[in-house]
Amino acid sequence: MLYKTRGIVFKTTDYSESSVVVQIFTEKFGLQSYIVNGAKKPKAKISRNMLQPLHLVDMVVYHKANGNVQRISELKNAPVLQSVPYDVIKSCIAIFLNEVLYKAIKQQSADENLFDFVFNAIELLDHKTTGLANFHLLFLIQLTRYLGFYPHGKPADFFDMKDGVFVNYKPDTLNYLSPPHTKNFHHLLQSNFGNIDSVKLSNDERRYLINKLLEYYAMHIEGFGNIRSHEVLEEVLG
Repeated sequence: MLYKTRGIVFKTTDYSESSVVVQIFTEKFGLQSYIVNGAKKPKAKISRNMLQPLHLVDMVVYHKANGNVQRISELKNAPVLQSVPYDVIKSCIAIFLNEVLYKAIKQQSADENLFDFVFNAIELLDHKTTGLANFHLLFLIQLTRYLGFYPHGKPADFFDMKDGVFVNYKPDTLNYLSPPHTKNFHHLLQSNFGNIDSVKLSNDERRYLINKLLEYYAMHIEGFGNIRSHEVLEEVLG
């Protein structure tokens, strides 16, 4: 059976001298692996350049339930990213977001709300000209809504990372945020991509919050592990 679906490229791996296996988060089937024969050839119908991390695609695919590796009949970049591949800051943001998404999203079933959020955020990043310094922070916070551990509770002095809730007492564990970080964190929670410019953070505060957010992810996603690409991103932003 042939199916049409949108997709977001996560990772491309060499398979043979001329072919690759690409992992794509699809709108209809969740995360799937596809073999693309001849992708590394000069005149490839589907070239490796079309399969860069976080590129957005329209596809016609063959899909077998419980299949380990699927096949693609047709693929095109849609929309074609205009600035992310060429802007140093945006490309570093994309590399970081891609690493997080690859480790956070595992399901091989449709999740259209999650897909729409990620797809629209990448489009927005491509068009955005201001507020880039905090884009990745807001993305990670909003992504937790779809992954099941969005922070909750009214503003308070502390944020308990284990339970994902704001509290007025110091948690018993070491995994928490305290003033002034809780205020900045809550400000981000109340923000959106349209008004992210209003959140003013120092480079040190941004680094602190991204490290804490990655700890938060590791606590709530089994096998999440360590993320390295944010270190390069913070050097670029700093």
